[in-house]
Amino acid sequence: MNSFLRNLSPTHQVGLLFVIVFGLLIIAGSAALIMSLRDDGEDEVRTQDIKELSSLLNTSWAMCTVFWLGWASGETVATLLFALVAFFALREFITLSPTRHGDHRSLVLAFFVVLPVQFWLVITKRFDLVTVFIPVYVFLAIPVVSALANDPQRFLERNAKLQWGIMVCVYGISHVPALLLLSFPNYSGKNAFLVFFLVFVVQTGMLVQHLANRRWPRAPIAPQVSRSFNWTSWLIGIATGAFVGGLMSALTPFKPAQAVAMALIACVAGSFGHLVMKALKRDRGITNWGSEGKSVTGASGLLDRVDALCFAAPVFFHSVRWYFGL
Repeated sequence: MNSFLRNLSPTHQVGLLFVIVFGLLIIAGSAALIMSLRDDGEDEVRTQDIKELSSLLNTSWAMCTVFWLGWASGETVATLLFALVAFFALREFITLSPTRHGDHRSLVLAFFVVLPVQFWLVITKRFDLVTVFIPVYVFLAIPVVSALANDPQRFLERNAKLQWGIMVCVYGISHVPALLLLSFPNYSGKNAFLVFFLVFVVQTGMLVQHLANRRWPRAPIAPQVSRSFNWTSWLIGIATGAFVGGLMSALTPFKPAQAVAMALIACVAGSFGHLVMKALKRDRGITNWGSEGKSVTGASGLLDRVDALCFAAPVFFHSVRWYFGL
């Protein structure tokens, strides 16, 4: 089997990966459907577990489909596809963050200047500018544009909300397609494995953390933010994600120890990012980024599907780039 896989071209290897992933999702979806058909609704805990499983599967389907379309369409189209995801994510964030008339110029700047420029920098592989464009230049420009609108009421709060939305939705998501454009020695055509590695270890860590909390409940660390976040389940989740990362080292340009370290970094960033986004939702008084389960994008809260990735992707990208000197 190993010789068979090694003899495949990088394109066929990545294609086989997606076949396996979609096959597993079909099996898991079929199992969830059977469980839902057998559920009579009397056991509320079981019913809630089935709903959470279905939500997780829907998220996995959406993310895998986006990644598959991006890989199949090429690096440029993949970057544009993620730019579209970032656009809808930012739109969802802003829709649930009250704005004033004086913010309109800043919003136009964010959606129609900042977002396209950030992803253009990714496409052209100007990674040094990708790193500083938003945290430096945009964060200085947004307040200037807002001040020129002559509306000082709640000025700091309004600008902080917009800057935070840009940071999470644009800056964070832009680093996912950037992984496809990194050049590793003897790794040409296989960068889709790197994206898969990132998503899989982060999702694994989040899922195990959730299951560990249900199996061994502990007092939450920040109960006003999350009733399910505690150090025991968190440690189990990131340790499992790191271990899985080590097992997947053959798919990456990393050695096993390097894969464990990179997976650990990604899981820590993703789990804390998910916690931060929960805090933002509590601040807004909502349970998910969709309004009554439906977001402005038509999905069940797009930001709920990518919140951990928005934090994990830039940390993982810059860690990889710094360590390998790319």
